[in-house]
Amino acid sequence: MSEFKKLVFSGVQPTGNLHLGNYLGAIRRFVALQEGNDCIYCVVDMHALTAQLVHEDMPGQTRSIAAAFIAAGIDPEKHIVFNQSAVPQHAELAWIFNCVARIGWMNRMTQFKDKAGKDREQASLGLYAYPSLMAADILVYRATHVPVGEDQKQHLELARDIAMKFNLDYAEHIRKTGYGVDITVGNEPVHAYFPMVEPLIGGPAPRVMSLRDGTKKMSKSDPSDLSRINLMDDEDAISKKIRKAKTDPDGLPSEVDGLQGRPEADNLVAIYAALTDKSKAEVLAEFGGQQFSVFKPALVDLAIHVLAPITGEMRRLMDDTSHIDAILRKGGERARARAEVTMRQVRDVIGFLY
Repeated sequence: MSEFKKLVFSGVQPTGNLHLGNYLGAIRRFVALQEGNDCIYCVVDMHALTAQLVHEDMPGQTRSIAAAFIAAGIDPEKHIVFNQSAVPQHAELAWIFNCVARIGWMNRMTQFKDKAGKDREQASLGLYAYPSLMAADILVYRATHVPVGEDQKQHLELARDIAMKFNLDYAEHIRKTGYGVDITVGNEPVHAYFPMVEPLIGGPAPRVMSLRDGTKKMSKSDPSDLSRINLMDDEDAISKKIRKAKTDPDGLPSEVDGLQGRPEADNLVAIYAALTDKSKAEVLAEFGGQQFSVFKPALVDLAIHVLAPITGEMRRLMDDTSHIDAILRKGGERARARAEVTMRQVRDVIGFLY
């Protein structure tokens, strides 16, 4: 191999209802990335155990994520859609990466500190080692690009650190087996087995915020259902939530700078921009100077126009899950075949007998 083939990988955890933030920040971008890229999209059900050990409906949650992928426009024939636990090579490579990663690296992960809270001694080892499994998810396919939100960028940097340490520690073994690729990291030449994965961060609304508090990210776990638009919400629910969304008494500004210090206004403008593939400046050029009593109904109509077809297709797929199950089963088979190629080579590099 003379270079790493471009490959896009990403995944979504099956915990709670998917919402508008998941769609705009992740799934919609997954659909767009299909054009001109080889893509692998995963329902990361093993990661779901780090949030909650016992799930009452893990199969249903897993199917709903897959249904959202398909309903949004991901093509499971041209690309791969599967659930993580169907490919045991993810866990196998994660153990190797646990031995590559350093405790100091893990201690710097801010998401663990946030999720573990004050009582870190009671947090699970899985939550602590989560970034190592994330690195394995990506690198077991030697993926080169990952669409991520800002909150996952630190984990992607860790995946690069793990890949680099593996490449350097096993440099001679990689060269002897003939599996490596000559790359340059900074100004340094490296004979690498794993690529230096690149984040794909962008779009006008990479972080969709709560409809009740513009300083907090839209979340599945927020106790208020009014804080989010769920992908399975009907038209009446979408309308109610947007009309009740928190705003301030001022009208919309004509310039983007006028959104500073106004998180709720900024969030609604960002959502409109993302749903129309416009910039905030373009949205304000249309609505600047108008009150939210004018803007919110326009946002309601737009959100329903974009989301209603997806919601309808998700419901159709969830009414008869045999089609979703067949997609996941076939995707798992294809993903296992790719992942096993990597693991056979990794075992050779390490010196495992198999």
